[in-house]
Amino acid sequence: MSAKTGHCKIVDCTIRDGGLVNNWDFSVEFVQHLYRTLNEAGVDYMEIGYKNSPKLLKGADAAGPWRFLDDDFLRKVIPQKGGTKLSALVDIGRVDENDILPREESLLDLIRVACYIQDVDKALRLVRLFHDRGYETTLNIMALSNVMEHQLLEAFEEIAESVVDVVYIVDSYGSLLPNDIDQLVEKFRKHLPNKRLGVHMHNNMQMGFANTLLGAQKGVELLDASVYGMGRAAGNCPTELLVANLKNSKYDLRPVLDMIENYMIPLREKEEWGYIIPYMITGMLDEHPRSAMALRNTPDKDKAVDFYDKLTTPEVLHDK
Repeated sequence: MSAKTGHCKIVDCTIRDGGLVNNWDFSVEFVQHLYRTLNEAGVDYMEIGYKNSPKLLKGADAAGPWRFLDDDFLRKVIPQKGGTKLSALVDIGRVDENDILPREESLLDLIRVACYIQDVDKALRLVRLFHDRGYETTLNIMALSNVMEHQLLEAFEEIAESVVDVVYIVDSYGSLLPNDIDQLVEKFRKHLPNKRLGVHMHNNMQMGFANTLLGAQKGVELLDASVYGMGRAAGNCPTELLVANLKNSKYDLRPVLDMIENYMIPLREKEEWGYIIPYMITGMLDEHPRSAMALRNTPDKDKAVDFYDKLTTPEVLHDK
C-alpha cells in the first residue's frame, strides 16, 4: 500500500450499528467478550451503544440496553477499562442533557453527535455541551450524498468555528464510490483545515473497505468499522479487514478472528446483514435501504428484478 496509515484509529461500531440489526439484543457476555477482543487486538475505540434517553425514544421498552446506555449499568458491564476507549452516539432530539455525566464520572471517552445537514446548528450545541463536560466529540453528518453544495458550505462555516474535534464523512446509503470519497475528503480538508476527519462507510456496493482505506490514505484519522461487517442492512467496513491491512499499526488480527468464530458466525445464522442484492440496488440508486429491508422481511425477499423495476419505473408504482 502506497500511503502510510499509522495515524489512523479504528472505531468499532459493532454494538451500536450492529444493534440496528437485532434491536440491540446483545448479551452482557457478548459485549464483554467483544471489549476484551478489541483491547487484545489494539482497536482504539469501541462504540458500545447509543446514549439516547429512553423517555425520548419510541419503542425503548422493546430495545436492548445498548440503545440508551445507563452509566451504572455500563460500570457493571465493564468493571475494568482497558486501553480501548469507549464511545457512544446520540441523535438530535433524542438525548436529555441531564443524562450526560461529566466525563470524569463516566466510563465514556467520546460522544458522537449524528445529524442531518439541516440540524448542524442543533448538533453543534450538543457538541459544545459534551465538550464542556470533558468528552472528545465528533459530528457525523448523515446522508451526505443527498446534501446540496450550498448547504454543505454553510455548514462548514459553523463547523469551522465550533469546538468539535472530529468531523465525519458518512456514506449513509452505501452509494459513494472511491472517486466521491476522494473529492469529499479534499472538500472537507479545504473548508475545515483545523478539524480532524473520520469516515463511516456502508457496504451496499462492496465499497465499505475500499472507501475506508482510501480515506485512511488521504489522512482521515478515525475509521468506523464493525466486526464481520455487522450493521444495518448491508453493514459496514469490517473491523477485521482494517486490523489486517492498516500499515504501521499495532493491531493484532487473531483476537478478532476468535470473536468472529465464536460469536459472529452463530449470530449471522440468526440475523441477516451484509452485501445482498436489494441493498446493492438501493445503494446504486442512492436511496435509504428501508425499502430493501422491508423486502427482506417478505416471501419475495430475493425477487430482485421486481424490486428493481418498482424502484426505477414510475409507471409500475401507479399500476399496483
